[in-house]
Amino acid sequence: MKKILLACSSGMSTSLLVSKMRQYAESIGDEAEIWAVGQDQAQDEMANADVLLIGPQMRFMKKKLEKYAEKAGIPIDVIDPVAYGRVDGEAVYKKALELIGK
Repeated sequence: MKKILLACSSGMSTSLLVSKMRQYAESIGDEAEIWAVGQDQAQDEMANADVLLIGPQMRFMKKKLEKYAEKAGIPIDVIDPVAYGRVDGEAVYKKALELIGK
């Protein structure tokens, strides 16, 4: 099972994206746990994830979060702003898989 963590300012703006990603994963028969948290919780939640994707509005926090992601042994990247704006669950899910290497 893939474990995909999304982080944004409050954890609220990514909730619809999480739903779209789950729908896409189910449509292709993948088992995935996908959840979103606010920036303050991201550091603690990384231990439970295979990858961390951060919202475009948090791009400025990538360097800081990379240090924690490295310790947790997971890849991290910023969600593409276009995919984020379009709530393109398929594109974001595929990016997560690419980062995980699956």
